[in-house]
Amino acid sequence: MIAIAILAAGRGTRMKSDLPKVLHELGGRSLVERVLQSCQEIEISRRLVIVGYRGELVKQSLMESQEIPENPDFPPLEFVEQTEQLGTGHAIQQLLPHLKGFPGDLLVLNGDVPLLRAETIKQLMAIHQQHKNSATILTANLPNPQGYGRVFTDSQNFVQQIVEDRDCTTAQKKNQRINAGVYCFHWPHLEKILPDLKADNDQKEYYLTDTVSILSPVMAVDVEDYQEILGINDRKHLATASDILQARVKDKWMKAGVTLIDPNSITIDDTVELQPDVVIEPQTHLRGKTSIASGSRIGPGSLIENSQIKENVTVLYSVISDSTVSENSRIGPYAHLRGHAQIGANCRVGNFVELKNTQIGDRTNVAHLSYLGDATLGEKVNIGAGTITANYDGKNKHKTQIGDRTKIGANSVLVAPITVGEDVTVAAGSAVTEDVPDDCLVIARSRQVIKPGWKLKDRNKELGL
Repeated sequence: MIAIAILAAGRGTRMKSDLPKVLHELGGRSLVERVLQSCQEIEISRRLVIVGYRGELVKQSLMESQEIPENPDFPPLEFVEQTEQLGTGHAIQQLLPHLKGFPGDLLVLNGDVPLLRAETIKQLMAIHQQHKNSATILTANLPNPQGYGRVFTDSQNFVQQIVEDRDCTTAQKKNQRINAGVYCFHWPHLEKILPDLKADNDQKEYYLTDTVSILSPVMAVDVEDYQEILGINDRKHLATASDILQARVKDKWMKAGVTLIDPNSITIDDTVELQPDVVIEPQTHLRGKTSIASGSRIGPGSLIENSQIKENVTVLYSVISDSTVSENSRIGPYAHLRGHAQIGANCRVGNFVELKNTQIGDRTNVAHLSYLGDATLGEKVNIGAGTITANYDGKNKHKTQIGDRTKIGANSVLVAPITVGEDVTVAAGSAVTEDVPDDCLVIARSRQVIKPGWKLKDRNKELGL
């Protein structure tokens, strides 16, 4: 049995933000969500989050994102309040009434260390359980360990002592192994000694590391990539973590057969799914629950978030959010799809077109300079330049329906609610306000008037100038 406890009580004053540090985003997820995600490869019996500063906001955020990680077998989150932040040991002391008599292991993670890989956690737990340790700590070998406490072990990686940087001798400072702040304890052993922790230090705080000198055996496990244990304390750290995460994601997709043209100008959330033979052009950003199918070419200069792009689609200089584009369709340049727009197969949504909550059938074209909101279009419809659905009456939104093979002339307005049937032709410049049956020509505009021999009067002559 394994319980995890995530330390998420701190404010993070160096972030210069009212938002709790653990709720700052990294690659489309909050820091604390990423920590939860790192546990997805181990079987968990209890999930506890220790909250403090703006704890209700942390609770709300995590409860709203329970689909991350997507594992229905995970136990529900439990929240434990730490009213005063008196150190890591004090935080874990708050678990005593919640885990009373728990017979398993406790994995302790930090809510501001978001780059831990699931494989690393799995390895840490396997070694801990294999050796039946009282405690197992994650360690890392840093190129420059200055400022970090050093971990000293014997030849079998059993911990002998942890020495703070300021207390290290010159010889001890040459040791590059540091404590990563990630622990696994056999809870019955830890439970016995937690009440006896002392705050005998300059900070007057209770340190979890003090338990390591009491428990036995304690083993160290080195993380392969020290970047995994980097914590977030300020905006610069957040930017560094973003660079590391982006490098991981891009490396993964390029190895999987995705072409990234100028990777340094591209960002991809690790929630995005790509298929082989996708091409991502420069200055393109893919976010959230986005998927892009084989043969599609995205960009340059495009933003796609929470959208599904099917096979052989091209998207050029456009923004697509919360929408779906079916196979062999062309989007852009400078198109905007939002609000659950659904584009059929072999469609074109062209220059300066905005679609909101609109469904378009196969082989339908909206080539340029149009706004279609709350509309449903059939197959083989052609929308002329400058067409607008007037869907808002000042209070409510209304639907427009356009049947198969209908042609809407340039610069027309369809005033919703309205239904235009199949095989209809709407003359250019029409303002259509009534439903139209099938097989019709609609002309809804003022008759043109021509006055021969008329010219604009010379206003200056009238004024005698």
